[in-house]
Amino acid sequence: MKSSTPRAVDYQALADFRYEIRRFLNFSERLAHAAGVEPQQHQALLAIKGLPAHRVATIGVLAERLLIQHHSAVELVNRLEAKGLLRRTRSVADRREVVLTLPRRGEALLKRLTRPHHAELQSARPKLLDALAAAIDPHTIVVRESRSAWHKTQNRTRRTRNKRPKHQ
Repeated sequence: MKSSTPRAVDYQALADFRYEIRRFLNFSERLAHAAGVEPQQHQALLAIKGLPAHRVATIGVLAERLLIQHHSAVELVNRLEAKGLLRRTRSVADRREVVLTLPRRGEALLKRLTRPHHAELQSARPKLLDALAAAIDPHTIVVRESRSAWHKTQNRTRRTRNKRPKHQ
């Protein structure tokens, strides 16, 4: 049975996990600023573009996805619309509903920001996964290290086995 009192390794694992998340978020924030938008504006564009097909992008949905208040989402939409990165239209089905879409300019900016994010995630993936595994159970990091060593051994074995003998 596990003790309910956190141990030093629990604090370290949680701190490492939060550190890896912050590293990625810091990368994302710097990239957004370099592209001329605020990080939250980038997040809004991504939230709208990344909605499941069955969801309609509205201000309420945006507020939900960004975990902000409705009035804050309205201000965010106003700023994005002023920059030409977002378009507001009335829903055909319900004229009271405002639907949010990305015009070409918003799509282009989001595409430019997404490519380096994918590359950064690929690079950070091992550290994020290890930190997550350790935060859930600090003992799993030993298993991951062992599994990694096992895979390296298996790959070496496969390469050796697949080599053809030299003919003399």
